Amino acid sequence: MYSILRLIIGIIFLVSSLGKLLSPYQNFLYVVQAHQVLPSWGELLTAQLFPWIELIVGVFVFSGLWTPWSLRGAALLFGVFVVVVGQALLRGLPLENCGCFGEWVHLKPQMVILMDSACLLLTLFLLSRISSVKKFSLDSYFDRTPAKIQS
Repeated sequence: MYSILRLIIGIIFLVSSLGKLLSPYQNFLYVVQAHQVLPSWGELLTAQLFPWIELIVGVFVFSGLWTPWSLRGAALLFGVFVVVVGQALLRGLPLENCGCFGEWVHLKPQMVILMDSACLLLTLFLLSRISSVKKFSLDSYFDRTPAKIQS
């Protein structure tokens, strides 16, 4: 069961990143600008790099490679998402779509903050059960591989 939950978290990041990467980065740039959190150079950097960070975290969480670290990265990202969307809601910014999944999925910010909060809690729960989460993962596979004989 824990491995299935890990896969779900990984899929969320994979879908989110691919939805942005397969579109022009300017589409995500408009979303980042709408949240009014960063200076213009930070908005540009975020729009170009963040989807790649999500992709890397998604691949690592999904495959179960460096599971504790990849889940920590996922928790950090979910925490950032909650703060960014939350501040936009508190400030009353007119956001129609969070832009979290690029052009693939359109969610209202209120729904996103609930989803990201739930995913953050789920990720923290998985971190507390890391030995069970590592079953059926690349970490588990590499832990079973015999060590090289040193000469």
